[in-house]
Amino acid sequence: MDVNSLTLLVDILDAGNLSEAARRLKMSRANVSYHLNQLERSVGLQLVRRTTRRVEPTEIGLQLYEHGRTIRNALLAARESVTTLGQSLQGRVRLSAPSGYGQLVMSDWLIAFKRLYPGIVLDVMFENRVEDLMRDEIDIAVRVMSEPPQNLVARDMGPVRYVACASAEFARTHGLPATLDDLPAAPLITAAVIGKQLRLAAYLRDERHEVLLEPTIISENFLFLRQAVLAGLGVGLVPDYVVQDDLKRGAVLSALDAWRLSIFGTHMYMLYMPNRHHTRAAATFIDFVLEQARGSGRGGAN
Repeated sequence: MDVNSLTLLVDILDAGNLSEAARRLKMSRANVSYHLNQLERSVGLQLVRRTTRRVEPTEIGLQLYEHGRTIRNALLAARESVTTLGQSLQGRVRLSAPSGYGQLVMSDWLIAFKRLYPGIVLDVMFENRVEDLMRDEIDIAVRVMSEPPQNLVARDMGPVRYVACASAEFARTHGLPATLDDLPAAPLITAAVIGKQLRLAAYLRDERHEVLLEPTIISENFLFLRQAVLAGLGVGLVPDYVVQDDLKRGAVLSALDAWRLSIFGTHMYMLYMPNRHHTRAAATFIDFVLEQARGSGRGGAN
């Protein structure tokens, strides 16, 4: 067994299947499979269980994976220290952020970061999917959820507060919902999960209520939802950052302010794989964004 064999095992398990590992390593699938078989023969034990879609580590495979990851991270850190000696901070950070929060809140942070570190390449995707966050070699994902996955490192970026709101014109003409029971009858503007009944969780001190909703306008694009609210098309159920400027200038009015409302989750989290080697660029980016979140009044505990 050698270092290359151990790091190959790490690459295979990180990729999830042999075909993806081959793509990332720029090798043929047959070559990857051959080297994996050679490693298993040298150990004398099965290290991974193969299915048609995925590979899963056996108990001994998982132990070797942890050793291999530690060795690979140390090698990467040493290589980076040598190659960047005396240079300005360089590297690449691939970020996946929610469309609304990413564009309305994080965009200014990303621009400020890029000005500070012009040598770092920022590869940013605005999307809302929550499954398989670490696909496509994403370094960092930012997501709204109530409880983060146990298999990922989660850094709290602060609470997400939903508001029930409408344009001032809509409020004058139709009124605002005074109780939770008024919401199902209102023309609602919000995001929803395709194929699932939309459920609004509402908290008042120790009380928790749940309301089933049927929106008239549904979109994952929160900029569009904001436009629909401003156009007077109904009552929006959106995170406060979507309409905070409109609320301040009186163009949008809020309702049910005594309630804490939630649809997709109560907190924003920064997520990344445990034990994955973070380049200096990625580590600097993580610290910068968490500091910005704390400075905005949203950031939570680490």
